[in-house]
Parts: sequence; C-alpha cells; structure tokens
Amino acid sequence: MAKGFQTLPGFRDFYPDDCAARNYVFEKWRTVAQRYGFVEYEGPVLEPTDLYKKKSGDEIVHQLFCFTDKGERDVSMRPELTPTLARMAAARQRDFKKPLKWFSIGQFFRYEKQQKGRGREFYQFNCDILGEPSPAADAELVALSIDLMRDLGFTANDFKIRLSDRNAWTDFATRSGVPTEKLTEFLQVIDKLERESDDKTAAKLEPLGISLESIRDFIANGESASEVITTILADLGARGMADFVEVDLNIVRGLAYYTGAVFEVFDIGKGMRAVAGGGRYDELVNLIGNVDMPAAGFAMGDMVITDLIRETEAPNARLSAGMAGAQSVDIFVVVADEEKRSQSLEIVQQLRKSGYRVAYPYSAAKVGKQFQAAEQQGAQIAIVVGSEFPIVTIKNLEIRLETTCRFEDFEEELMKLLLPG
Repeated sequence: MAKGFQTLPGFRDFYPDDCAARNYVFEKWRTVAQRYGFVEYEGPVLEPTDLYKKKSGDEIVHQLFCFTDKGERDVSMRPELTPTLARMAAARQRDFKKPLKWFSIGQFFRYEKQQKGRGREFYQFNCDILGEPSPAADAELVALSIDLMRDLGFTANDFKIRLSDRNAWTDFATRSGVPTEKLTEFLQVIDKLERESDDKTAAKLEPLGISLESIRDFIANGESASEVITTILADLGARGMADFVEVDLNIVRGLAYYTGAVFEVFDIGKGMRAVAGGGRYDELVNLIGNVDMPAAGFAMGDMVITDLIRETEAPNARLSAGMAGAQSVDIFVVVADEEKRSQSLEIVQQLRKSGYRVAYPYSAAKVGKQFQAAEQQGAQIAIVVGSEFPIVTIKNLEIRLETTCRFEDFEEELMKLLLPG
C-alpha cells in the first residue's frame, strides 16, 4: 500500500475540534483588544527578506522560510509582524492620529526546531501602541495582557507578569564600567542568567569586570531599579492589578531592538516557556522607515496559550463550553412527513434569515433518529413539520417543554420557548 501524505514537520492540521479551540482563543484576543480601544490591521504573509535582515541582521535567515520568487526577488514567509508594522506605520504615519493602537491576529512561519509550544507555523496575537513615549503605554499593554489572561479563565494563582527594564541594566553596566561596545554582550549574559550555571555566568562576566554577586544584589532591589518600573507599578496598582505583577530583572528579552521596559507572562509553575512577551522598541520604526516614532507592544502565540488552557482546570472548562457552543446549532427542523419537505425547507431558510443556526435531515429518516441528531448537534429547539402542517410542533429539548401553533405564528411561539418564563 502506498504511503499517504502527512503534514510537514512543525505544521498542523486543524480538525473541527482544533479549529473551534483556535477560534475561541482568537475571539478572546479580539474582544479584549477592542475593549481597550485597539483597531485591527493586517499585513502580507510574504515580505522581502531584507526587511527582516534590517531588524535582526543576516543571522535571521537561518530561521526563515525564504526563497527566490518568479520575479527573482528574495522573499520570506513572515516570522513575525513587528517589521511589517514598522514599515506600514512609517509609510502612512501622517494619515493617523497618534498614538496608533493596532492589533492583529495572523499566521507566521519560522524554520526552527519544533517543540512543545513552538512549531514552524503558528498563529500570533500582536498588540502595539505607536507614537506614545510615556510609560503609561507600557502599563496599558501589561494591563491588557492581564485582562486577556483573566478572560481566558486564569487567576493570580495561575500566572504572573514578570516586569523589567533594559535601561536599568544599561545604566548598571555603564556605572560598572562596561564599554558601550560590550553592552549587547552584557545583556545577552543577563538574558541567559536563569538558563546557565553560576560558574558559566561568572566566567562570562569576568572579562566585563562585573561580579555575579553584584548582579544578584541589583536584581534583589528591582522595584527601585528605574523610574519607569516605579511608574508602571503605580499605574497597575491604581487599576487593582498589582497582584499579577512582579519585578524580575532577569527578564531582558533576547531581541536587541528592545529599548526600555520589557515584560513576559509566565505560568506560576514556570513549566512552560513564556506565554506572551514584549516591551518598548523606540528605534525600530526609524530603522525600518526613517520616521521617529516611539513604540511598545507584545505578542502571544496560539500554541503555548492553548496548551496552558488545556492544562489548567477553570480555563479548560471555559474552553470546552465555548467550543461546544460554537459547534452546536440552535434549532433542528424535524421532517416528520417527507411530503412536507418543501415547507420544512421554507422554515429552515426563514429561521436562518432571522440569524439562527439551523440544521435538518438531508434525506428521509425516522423521527426518532432525527431527534437523536438534534441532541447530538446541541440543538436547544426542535421544530416538527408533519402531516398536520400548517400546524407545527415546537419543542425545547433542554427543559422538555413543547407547544403547537400555526406556521405563520411559529417564530412568536419559538421566542417563548427560547426565553421560558
């Protein structure tokens, strides 16, 4: 037997249950962003490879699905959205009032080793504020990420926002005598602080003239490390969100384009990689589009957050309920007499025109099997069309209540059963 086709490594099939779970997450992303006054945008999936090189350097190519297209252009499937956002914002920045508050939900591609929570294709929620230098913008993004997690069903016992400031480390390095040209090297050491042994970290710090003990002392006093951190904490405290945030100067985020406050969302047990993360990147729009525009943003991928939802009791219960609701129909029209199929179809289309999700049997079936199908599809209401037509029977399958009425009155009677009492 010939071997069948399979998905490529790191790519996914979305069967109906998977698609329902994905759409549930999308709906939460979109709802919370819009609640905060963000508007949705989108960019192309394919961009010039040089756009990503401009932001991340030539080494980014190893992580790209890149190729030469039929027009002999060097192009790449997008691995992230921020360079596209910077390009778009710079191109038409005069057309929009500042600050820009934009979000997007899209598909991305990275050619890297797949593991739990990370594939070669994934969906990502991106949320950014451009044109606002104040730490209030950073606090707004942290608050949005907290509300998003809460809307998904998580509590302060399930996750923490770990907040830091790269400028605090830059100032520390300058005071400690680290040369400007060594700052990036120093930040890379700090970024790996939790993942490498103390001996290895100390060995890397020694040529920079910094002791591991001084690093530990600085981290221990993180809340007073910078005015930006103090301001953000006060802002979130006023919102009643202080319990969700901890200052953790271990967080510097590896990407060199961050220029200020940074944060990551972690599950309390730290059993997963960061659920979301971001920060301030005031120089990127200028780098990409020669327009001076401060910016801050964060992103959340669908794979990690979906794994965390499924592994946490209350969020998983919400997900299951949301999936069931998305996959069910409101009304099932039972064709009890095949001679009345035309009239049944008229009812089906009338109900669909009124906004109900409606199913019916495509071929003749026993009434009992039709009711079984109605329950399997989660229908709350069954409308029975039989030989008595224009008299129809309306049944609420959840509370086992029914009524009969004339065809011209069925929508009015239907409302009574949908809203009993």
